[in-house]
Amino acid sequence: MFQRVKEDLDMVLTLDPAAKNRFEAFFTYSGVHAVWAHLIAHWFYKKNFKVIARVISQLSRFVTGVEIHPGAKIGRRLFIDHGMGVVIGETCNIGNDVTIYQGVTLGGTGKEDHKRHPDIDDNVLIAAGAKVLGNIRVGESSNVGANSVVLKNVPPHSTVVGIPGHIVKQHGQRVRKHNNFDHRDIPDPLFEKLLELEKDINNFRREVGNEVKDGSHI
Repeated sequence: MFQRVKEDLDMVLTLDPAAKNRFEAFFTYSGVHAVWAHLIAHWFYKKNFKVIARVISQLSRFVTGVEIHPGAKIGRRLFIDHGMGVVIGETCNIGNDVTIYQGVTLGGTGKEDHKRHPDIDDNVLIAAGAKVLGNIRVGESSNVGANSVVLKNVPPHSTVVGIPGHIVKQHGQRVRKHNNFDHRDIPDPLFEKLLELEKDINNFRREVGNEVKDGSHI
């Protein structure tokens, strides 16, 4: 237990430049408090003392602003930054070294039975306000952009943005989205226009650069 506490405090010092020392992290980081309270609640949940587990989780929610269902499974070094408004559902599984910012929901869509909430693999970052909903998986080392709504599986090493969430980068390379008339893959006109605008700007810069080299532009 003491090793887990030390590990979490060191994680805060590594990830948040605002944290000055372990003393400050121990007493002032509500995300860390929420994770520690969840470890206790989850222990009671596994022992089938579910009412006690829910009471602990609700007390933690009142104090920290973070709601983690005691049934959720959380790996090591989960960093909940700022924390307020974070919701993590009962059947959610979170890997190691995951970072979650304020206002994030790892929830259900209301249509599934049994496994209703997402799985978050190792080294995932979920930015402020993002919603990851349903029995889906966010692959290892992926990033979910602020205020995105993710409803489908995300491959490893991807960046997802938008409503609904779509992949804009994978393994560091930009992904261009194409319409394929699949109703599950709703197009994002704004994203497409931004890509076209970026292309036009790059073409214009190349043309101006060529004119300068030819001496035809002053």
